[in-house]
Formats: sequence, structure tokens, C-alpha cells
Amino acid sequence: MNFPDFENNNSQDQWNRFCNLLFFDQDLGLWLDISRMSLTASNLESLKGPFEKAFISMDNLEKGSIANPDENRQVGHYWLRNSSIAPSKEIEETITNVQNKIHDLGHKILKGTLKTNTGKIFTNVLWIGIGGSGLGPLLLVKSLKAKGNGLDFTFIDNVDPNGIYQKLEALKDSLETTLFVVVSKSGGTPEPQIAMDQTRNFVTSHGYDWSSRAIAITMRNSSLDRKAQSENWLARFDLPDWVGGRTSITGAVGLLPLCLIDCSTNKFLAGSKKMDEITRRKDLKSNPAALLAASWYFSGDGKGVRDMVVLPYQDSLEVFSKYLQQLVMESLGKELDRNGRKVNQGLAVYGNKGSTDQHAYVQQLRDGLDNFFVTFIEILEDNPHVPKINKKAPGDYLSGFLQGTRLALSQNQRQNLTITLRKFDSYSLGALIALFERAVGLYAELININAYHQPGVEAGKKAASTILELQSQIESILENNNVYSIDQIKKEIPSSSAESIFLILRHLHANNKDYKINGDWSNPLSLEITKQFR
Repeated sequence: MNFPDFENNNSQDQWNRFCNLLFFDQDLGLWLDISRMSLTASNLESLKGPFEKAFISMDNLEKGSIANPDENRQVGHYWLRNSSIAPSKEIEETITNVQNKIHDLGHKILKGTLKTNTGKIFTNVLWIGIGGSGLGPLLLVKSLKAKGNGLDFTFIDNVDPNGIYQKLEALKDSLETTLFVVVSKSGGTPEPQIAMDQTRNFVTSHGYDWSSRAIAITMRNSSLDRKAQSENWLARFDLPDWVGGRTSITGAVGLLPLCLIDCSTNKFLAGSKKMDEITRRKDLKSNPAALLAASWYFSGDGKGVRDMVVLPYQDSLEVFSKYLQQLVMESLGKELDRNGRKVNQGLAVYGNKGSTDQHAYVQQLRDGLDNFFVTFIEILEDNPHVPKINKKAPGDYLSGFLQGTRLALSQNQRQNLTITLRKFDSYSLGALIALFERAVGLYAELININAYHQPGVEAGKKAASTILELQSQIESILENNNVYSIDQIKKEIPSSSAESIFLILRHLHANNKDYKINGDWSNPLSLEITKQFR
């Protein structure tokens, strides 16, 4: 694009462009400035037709159309913050009932009227969840928990044995007063199942009851739901079939942690609901999600050829770039479009907080490969308890760093946009999340892909399951036969690859998995691995 004269920041062209491409909403206290993206008035005009179709599709989505044909599912995260638009009375009542149950439980725990089975007040939460089931709660707790408010959180969002061990050990002295929340939509996802098994074993081995401290968030009648019911867990909350993990933050997955850190769920839902209302507008210039989607579209030539670098200038939004990675990349990274054509679409997201990145990768952003656009996020209102010292305030410098970086990038023709919030609280965070959710949905319509399925994720799960099954077969062979080579194992399992066998053997050997052969302890694995490296 031909940028305005950013070298001369006083140019009339730049000022006019800024005014024409600046969105502002008084109620939300939110500005969106896309004046430094490769987008013109004629570009927006050319997208009117595609956006008309996109708005119809989004309207049908909210009315309950099947949005995920792979699994014959509706997609209803918009109903979670406004149950009155749900397509059936049953769904509306489900949403309301879950919200009421969560508020009731959270109130009792915070007030101390609901205690442990030993009569103690709950002090901690260990949250077990993968992907959106972990990232959403992590974002909320890191962003909104005030010191001393509510319960303290620890997250297990991976099956790393070292991480699990360290987190459980750190909680050892607080096990008696810890809530254990397990989130698994299907109830059968391996990662939360493994993390739950490890955690439960740790809890019971230290003499504490699990069921009276455990909460399940899962689909009704899933294996996890049935287990929690039969064992009389402390609580069960519904994670409906029509809520995807990456858009579950305004459901039980997000509302429960908000309650437990004593933060307003009503404000959070109100912010997302208000943004939903604004982003339904058909006029592109008054719809910030449409402006975002249009900016992404023209920046990446409709093919996602530029990465999105997210730079929030606020410690409380440090996790936001990770949250957006899943929301954006899982939704938009698709091999096929809706017509079955191979398109390999996507929009890569990475980032870190400002002004940390003044000293990290901004150097490359300004002078290196021009294959990205930057999304700056700033909060205007500073903490009033941080004083000026020698006429210097940290917030002034933070704002200066952001504006300086933005100008330096623009002077080198590097595309960037800025989202500004007047202040940061649960209301504005709800609005910010809803803004990106709608932008993702609209952008997906512009490039004709389905944002609400994830065949690549499912393929990865199936491949991992195949490898784990192969490991079980190999261990069985090693336990029962005198096998010393990869070739011999491959003859026993013809469908396996030599590479997979080697990698599994290496893993087993590193973890001291030796096997008895002919009555003597031997280590055929180390012999085989040594041979491989000769």
C-alpha cells in the first residue's frame, strides 16, 4: 500500500486517514485504529457484497444453524452471554441454570459456608484443562484476580510429568483446602484424564478425600459426568455440545474461575454481550469486528500470508496472545475451503507484552522481513496508587513506548493496528474477547472456510493414539520375548515404522524401562540404541 507520510506525523493525509479509519464506542470505552493497515475506503467498498453474505451466515449461526457439519453441531457461544437469543427454550434454561448453580457454589465457597469434609475453608484451586479449557481460565485469573481476593489458582494444562510433579508438590501443604476442577468436554480426552489420575492419586495418597473436593465441567452424560455423579463429586457443570473449547470462556469454563476469584461474572458477560450487539451492525465502518476482519483480509491478500503479532502494553494481558493463538489459528488454519478445494488458509499469531518487546523482537519487526502486521493493545487508565517520582510516571513511559514503536514501524511501512481501552476490568475484557470471536467468524466467511471444526487437531489426536498403542505392543513383546533389534520388533508388528520403534525404545530406555528376559535382568534397549548411533 501507499502509506501516508508517517515520516512527517503532522501530514494532513495521515490525519484524514486516521479520522476516517478510527472506530470509537463511548459505552465500551474502546477505540480501534486501522489507519496504518493496507486498507482503503475503496477496499471496504469492494467487500460490501462478501460481508453481506458473511452477516447472513453469522445471523444463521446465532439462530441455531448447523455450523460444524463434521459433527452435526450448532455453535452457540453467543447464546452464553444472552440466553434470550438461544434457538430453544431448553438451551436458554440450560444456560441460566448453569449460571445460577455456579454463582450459588461460588458464593458459598467464598463466604465459607461450603467447607471441606474436614470442616476447613477452601483456599486454593487446582484447575485441570487443556487448550481452551485451560487458556480461558488462565487468561481470566492472570488478568483479573486482585491480590487477596478469592482463591489462589494453580493450572495443570499439560501432561509434562515434571510440570505435574512440581505443581502437586507446591500444593502439598494445601491439599486439604484445595478444590480440584477437571474440564473435559467429551470426558475422554487423554490429557485431562491423565492429569486427573495423577492428581487424584496424589491427593488420596496423602490421606484426603477426592470426591468432596472435586468439580467436573463436561458434557451431560459423558464418561466424566457419569463418574462424577456416581462418586458424588462436589459439583458438576454442563459444557454443552454446542460450545467449542476455544469459545467456552463465557460458559462454565470461564464463569467458575471468575466466581472463585471474587470477580463479577455479570460485568464480564455484559461486556461480551454489548460487543456482540455492536458487531452485528451491517455498516462496516461502525462494526469493529468487520473492520478487523477486513484489515486481516487485505493485509494478507486474502490468503493469510502475514502473521499477526500481538503486543498488549499491559501485564494483565500477558496471556492474551496465547489465548488468541488458539482462537485464531485453530479456527482459521484449514486445508480445505467449504467447496472442498485445497486452500491452506490460516493466520499465524504470536506475541508478548510491551514494553518488554522494545528490547526483544521489535528490531526485526522494523528492519527485518516484512511478513506480519502488529496488533497493539493499550489501556489508557493507569493505576492511581502508583505515584509520579521526580515527575516521572511509569504509565507515561509505557504510553510513550507504544506510540514510539507504532510510529517507528509505520515509518518503515510496517502495517499495524491499535486497540485502545479506556480502562481494564471484567467488562472490557469480555468485550475484547467477543470482538476477536466475531472478527474470526467474519473473516472465515470472507475466505470461505469453516471456523468451527478442527480436523487437524483430530488428526493429531488419532496419530498420538496410534503411537501409544504401538508402545503398548512393543512393551508386550519386550516383556515376553528375547528381542534385541528393531528389525525383529518390526517383524512382530509389520504395520509399524522403524523410526517410530526407535523413538519409543529411546523413550523407554531413558525412563529405565528394563525387561526380564530368560530370568535375568537385561537391557536390550540400550544395546539397540547404541547400535543405532554407531
